[in-house]
Amino acid sequence: MDNASIIRLSVFLGIFAFMAILEALFPARNAVLNRKTRWVGNLSMVVLGALVSRVLLPATLVGVSIWAQQEGVGLFNLVTAKTDSTLQSTAQMNNAQYGNALFVGIVVLSVLLLDMLIYWQHRLFHTVPFLWRFHKMHHADSHVDTTTGLRFHPVEIAISLGVKALAVAILGIPATAIVIFEVALNGFALFNHANIRIPQRWDDRIGWVLITQRLHRIHHSQAKTESNSNYGFSVSWWDRLFKSFTPRAKQSDETLSIGQQDVPAIKENASIRALLLQPFKSN
Repeated sequence: MDNASIIRLSVFLGIFAFMAILEALFPARNAVLNRKTRWVGNLSMVVLGALVSRVLLPATLVGVSIWAQQEGVGLFNLVTAKTDSTLQSTAQMNNAQYGNALFVGIVVLSVLLLDMLIYWQHRLFHTVPFLWRFHKMHHADSHVDTTTGLRFHPVEIAISLGVKALAVAILGIPATAIVIFEVALNGFALFNHANIRIPQRWDDRIGWVLITQRLHRIHHSQAKTESNSNYGFSVSWWDRLFKSFTPRAKQSDETLSIGQQDVPAIKENASIRALLLQPFKSN
């Protein structure tokens, strides 16, 4: 678990620094509020979210995975146990290779299932009014940059953690898959929220597989029909498969209206206190 945390933190800091440098050198859009005003509030949400996660689940998702494996809980752990039992009763020469192939297959499938889970979780946070109250804080950012990918209300972090922990236990997802998934999820969140613009011809090609910065800015549009699309944090195929993909906004990427109309882009709305209290204000 210590190694997993080090890996996650190292990749996170590396990608964050790289995308922040690209934003400074090649900004796609100009922010209404200055960087300090926005970054203090946005980055504070990361710290608070991490504290909430540590309090609610000290063992982390990797710990849940290890517990499930030790107790033989979860679909994949049952499959593995059944397979091991079958292999031990045979005299095959390639048992080890078969076991390794099975593990790799389970890891790949687990990562895909977790990614699809996050897609549907994200979609529900947009469609269920109670959940939207907390997710709206993420969308109320008047500008989308790398720190927006870290701006989530602690309550949303807690709910998401519970959903993922339940999925890990039910499916028996191996720790390796969790590390791969969380590193990828954090990295893609930083990548597709970055305030940069890929040339359109490359954006369209990359967009067949990944959610690009332009595609994710459509998700942050003030237009509800556009905001309720492009839910993927990493790959675009879930949106294509489940009919929620929007390849173009009505406005150009340069002029796209971002944020929430009822949360004006003023300094008071970007403070730590304002971000935390926003979901509890009456609409």
